[in-house]
Amino acid sequence: MPRMRSPRQGSMQYWPRSRASDIVARIRTWPAVKDQKVLGFAGYKVGMTHIFIKDNAPNSMTKGDEISVPVTVLECPPIKVAGVMAYRHDAYGSHCVGQIFTDKLDKEVSRRLPVPKKAQKPFDPKDISDVRILVYTQPSSTGIGKKTPEVFELGVGGANPKDRFAFAQTLLGKEVKISDVFSNGMIVDSVSVTKGKGLQGPVKRHGIALRSHKSEKTKRGPGSLGPWHGFRGWRTPHQGQMGFQQRLEHNKQIILIGDDVSKINPAGGFMRYGVVKNQYLLVKGSLGGAVRRLVKLTVPRRIVPKIKEAPQVTYVSLASKQ
Repeated sequence: MPRMRSPRQGSMQYWPRSRASDIVARIRTWPAVKDQKVLGFAGYKVGMTHIFIKDNAPNSMTKGDEISVPVTVLECPPIKVAGVMAYRHDAYGSHCVGQIFTDKLDKEVSRRLPVPKKAQKPFDPKDISDVRILVYTQPSSTGIGKKTPEVFELGVGGANPKDRFAFAQTLLGKEVKISDVFSNGMIVDSVSVTKGKGLQGPVKRHGIALRSHKSEKTKRGPGSLGPWHGFRGWRTPHQGQMGFQQRLEHNKQIILIGDDVSKINPAGGFMRYGVVKNQYLLVKGSLGGAVRRLVKLTVPRRIVPKIKEAPQVTYVSLASKQ
């Protein structure tokens, strides 16, 4: 029988594999969208379950049949718009040139940042290159036992900065729901900080094969670390941090956006989370991050597969997860 071998696994795109600087993922760029709308949303990861749907993928071998699909549940309480941020691009990057804050900030926002005394920093709307809205979540409306909101920026779509700024002003001080941003069947990108696994060896971290039983030393290490002189490469699989890193997943499909929580809460609630109290989201497949962690969803950055409409959900598992 031939000897089973396993090459080094793991993309070199993510290097060094260090811990994320913040538990909330950061989005640096937003895709260009001509429609006037908010380009993202955020929800708390509840857990996973399975559903039955009528397969409507155009090229699927099970088209028209009822299939079982694993889904991730996100609880999405409404987010509130705290301000409008104006940016200008130059040779050195983007710089904030002005901001407008609402007078209707919740008192919990002061837990995260100092509430500005001035409602507006004057600027010329003709001198801006990009517009974003500053929003904050409402975790107190969920059952996760948290009061401090997350504060972050979301992109705004529009044909030009002037239109984006006018649209952002209409949202100032208002609540935005998940149903106002996304709809059933849409393709989105997810950005989150993955579940941390701490210090792990090269076998678990990079998937290398175990060494022979005749190996003089440990069987769970790489065979060679490189030459004595010259390049001792960082490409060699070593032990190190695994998990708790920001990752972006492309083209995740939204199966269902629901309001009736009785159709999703299992008996006894979800493990390590509890019961869902707000609007919820069912996303096909798994999403990065631990339970109760904030996951951001954005409009897709790549060409998406052609799916005409959302699949018909025939069954949602409410079996106890305990």
